[in-house]
Order: sequence, then structure tokens, then C-alpha cells
Amino acid sequence: MDFRRYFLWGALFISGYMLFLQWSQDYGPQSTQSVAQSTQSQTDTSLETRDDLPMATQSGNQANTDIPDNAKQLAPGKLIEVTTDTLRVAINPVGGDIVEAALLQYKKELGKPDPFVILADSTEQTYVTQSGLVGRNGPDASSEGRPVYQSEQTSYRLTEGEDSLDVNLYYTDANGVKYTKTFRFSAGKYRIRQLITVDNAATTTWRGNLFAQIKRDNTPDPSQATSMGLQPYLGGAISNEETKYDKISFSDMAEEPIKTTTTQGWVAILQHYFVSAWVPEQGQKVTIQARTNGDFNIIGFTGSAVEVAPGTQGTLSSTFYVGPKLQDHLQDTAENLELTVDYGWLWWLAKPLFWLLTLIQSFVINWGIAIILVVVCVKAVFFKLSATSYRSMAKMRKFGPEIAKLKEQHGDDRQAMSQAMMTLYKKEKINPLGGCLPILVQMPVFLSLYWVLMESVELRHAPFFLWINDLSVMDPYFILPILMGLSMLGQQMLNPTPPDPMQARIMKIMPIAFTFFFLWFPSGLVLYWVTNNTLSIVQQYIITKRIEKEA
Repeated sequence: MDFRRYFLWGALFISGYMLFLQWSQDYGPQSTQSVAQSTQSQTDTSLETRDDLPMATQSGNQANTDIPDNAKQLAPGKLIEVTTDTLRVAINPVGGDIVEAALLQYKKELGKPDPFVILADSTEQTYVTQSGLVGRNGPDASSEGRPVYQSEQTSYRLTEGEDSLDVNLYYTDANGVKYTKTFRFSAGKYRIRQLITVDNAATTTWRGNLFAQIKRDNTPDPSQATSMGLQPYLGGAISNEETKYDKISFSDMAEEPIKTTTTQGWVAILQHYFVSAWVPEQGQKVTIQARTNGDFNIIGFTGSAVEVAPGTQGTLSSTFYVGPKLQDHLQDTAENLELTVDYGWLWWLAKPLFWLLTLIQSFVINWGIAIILVVVCVKAVFFKLSATSYRSMAKMRKFGPEIAKLKEQHGDDRQAMSQAMMTLYKKEKINPLGGCLPILVQMPVFLSLYWVLMESVELRHAPFFLWINDLSVMDPYFILPILMGLSMLGQQMLNPTPPDPMQARIMKIMPIAFTFFFLWFPSGLVLYWVTNNTLSIVQQYIITKRIEKEA
């Protein structure tokens, strides 16, 4: 029985099947419609339908103009612009919502000055965040529509040397209750602290609930990394005491709305490389909801009712993150939020690989070189195991002529042939399974690096050398996939020829099949595979020559 053949078949099948499953999970059909976004467009400030917001228990009253003396009334539709070193956002005074957000340190397209826009409210796309107060006295529960806030300025900028910037919005209801909605921006950060202060100047107790949610339509992910008309996961995610990280696709929201109560966690909408998330105050009881409303997908939370006695103030706080999936930023924002950088079930292997990759990159300042050096480190760790495997394969190659003679001797008697081969293996101390170990060892590392390179926003628009100016997308000239196929062919030339003709033909087809398969893979991943194959060829060539010299 040819154990080596079946192990090779099994390893190849498992590797291919797992790659297919992950590819299918990460990618799905997408419309070719472009997603044009512009932070200069005017936002439609027509009142939201009541179904968009958490259900109110009692309507409030229409706003009046009783605001601080230094505040300036804004006409509906006039957006309040805020610029920091990382973000440029636009706030709609109707509801006081962030309706546009551009990431100034990330470009929409490589080589062009326009920043990447993640939140937008235009004719092409609706992807906004909404927050406010509902409940018995909440102004966002008013039957007259959402409150129209006023601000001291129409434009704010975090200047160099400043650590933070507070943008205050003001609203006073008919009962004399004053609301101050503060967005606190920090230098170098993508998280925005939100504080809503209720100054109860009325004669009765104020009662309301804080809510915050993200609203998105079904337009495709504009940050897609491939050119095959496919896109990675686009959908929602939640975290609570029971589940640290749970994906909730838009289709799941449509089929069965999610509603759960928790005192820990967050809600988010994910796309390739970027994420938006609301984080309530940890330790306070909130209700998390995920649902659809017409063409919109909505995920958010509603806090427990809060009371503010007459003549006193109360503040309700939360945090909004909008930006790239940078693990250190996500960890600083909320516990488990870094899990939105989804490495799949091999996270335990992917995380140390990512740590090693970033450590090396901090010295070499080139992600392509860092990938090559990670491969060198991995090969060093498995050097002895690989050497044992290559030595076994070299012996199989050495005794190839004798195996061919055994085949001629026994003809079609497969049982006798298998027994004769096992006798030969035992006599010459050959492990028929030894040659399969390099494939089995590489498989989890390859899959882990697949997730690392696909999920790491650090590789987005990261150049290597010459024609490779973005390691996160396919090689535009297919040079790396061709080199990968040639390296596989070189490895086969050093391996023993399989005794089974069918197996031999399949092995010859593999370099062509894998070359075609890798044509659309990110160039960073193909670079890893080329480097790994090249080092394997060098190691295997040296061992083979030593075995031949000993003979």
C-alpha cells in the first residue's frame, strides 16, 4: 500500500478545501457599480422615519432657540466640519449625528491625494452614525422630529500641539431642559468620545435613555482589495459577556433581528480593513439590537433609563470608533474590539506571526522584506523537521530505480508490490510518510499568513520593490505567481517520481493549477510562497547532494 501517495492526496485535498472555504467565506458576488463618495456633498436633512430610532415611550417637544449667547444658529443642512490629524468629519445639526468621515492618513486610491471616505450620506451611499436621547423626555423621541442643535462655530480644527478638541452642540426644549452634546476628538486617535449633558432647569424630573447606532445601506465595500469583482466580509458584529466576537451579517439581520441585554461589549459594522463601532460605558446595562429597516441595516444599543432631578445635571457617555483596523488602537478603545481583525480559527498562530511581522518591519521599514524575513524565521524553526523530511525524500529518489524494478517484477499484483516496497523501506530505513511532512507543516502556516496578509490594513498600499507598489493586491504583471509555479516545478524535480502513473500526472499538473490559482492572490501572500519554495529548494538540493555523495 502506497502510504505516501494517500498522505499527499489527503494533505492536498485538506489544504485546497480549507482555502476554498475561507475564500468563499471572505468573498462573495458584488455589483460592479462604483461607490462614489464625497465629503463636500450636502446632506439630506429630512427627518428620519421613526422606525430608524429606538422606540420612544413618550414624545417630547419641539426645540426653541434658548441657547448660550455665543452659540450660532445653523440652517438645516449646513454641516459642521471637524478636522484633526487623522479624521475629517461632518456633523449634521439635525440630530447632532456624524454623517461623514474621511481618514486623512489613508488614501482612496494609491497615488491619488483624496482620502478614504468611510462614512457618507449622499445619493450614492448612506453609511452614518446616529445617537441621542429617547424615552419619556428624550428630545429624539419627539413626534416633531429630531432636535436641531446649534454650535458656536461651523468649522473646527485640532491644531498642532493640541491633545484634544471638544465640539459642543446645544439644544433647549420647550420645558427649559438644556442639552449639550459634546464630541471629544484626540490627536492621533480614531475614537471619538461622546458626552451628552442634560441640564434640567424644569420643575419635574427628567427621564430618558441614551441610544447610539450605525446605519448602513447595502452598497458594496469600497475598500475591496481584489480586482475579481469579489469582496471580503461586509456586515455587523457584536461583543457581550457570552460571546467576545460574533459576526451578524446583513442577511441575518433581515431574517431574524437580534436583541440582547449586556453590561459589557460593543456593536460594529465591518468592511475590508476598516471598522466603525459604538462602545457604551462598560458595566452599565444596555440593550444591543441589530435589525433592518427597509433598505438599511441598523446595529446599535439603547441604555437603561436615567433620571435627572430638577435643578441638577446628568451626563451620559459613550465612545465611537471610526477608522482602520489597527489592533493597538482597537485594544485601547474597548476590550475584544481588536477581534474585528478576524484571523479565523487559526488566530492562535496568526497573532504571533503578525507580531513577528510588525516587529521585523519596524527595523527594515519594508513590509515585503518583513514577509521574506518571517519566512526565514519560520524555516529556521522547522529546519530539523524539514531536513528529516527532505532526507527521506532524497532516499526515496535514490531508490527510485529499485522501486521501478519491483513494479516490473510484480506487475499488476498491487498487494505483492506494496509488501515488497514496505520490505525495502524497512531495510533501508526509509520513512514513506516523511516526505509529506513539509506539506503538512506548511499548511497551517500558509493559512495563518493568508489571514494575516488579507486582514492587515498595514499592508494596504504598502510597496515592495519595482513593479510591486501594493502588497495587498494581485501582482499586476503576474510575475510572482509565475515564479511561484516555477519554484513548485523545481521542487518536483528534486522529489522522487511517484510510482503510480496517475499520481505522477497529477503532480505535474499541480504547478500549473496553483499558478493559475495564485494569479489573483495578494502579492504579499505570493511573495511569501515564492520565498518559502526557494528556501525549500536550496535546503532540499543540499541534502539530496549529500545523500548522493554518501552513496
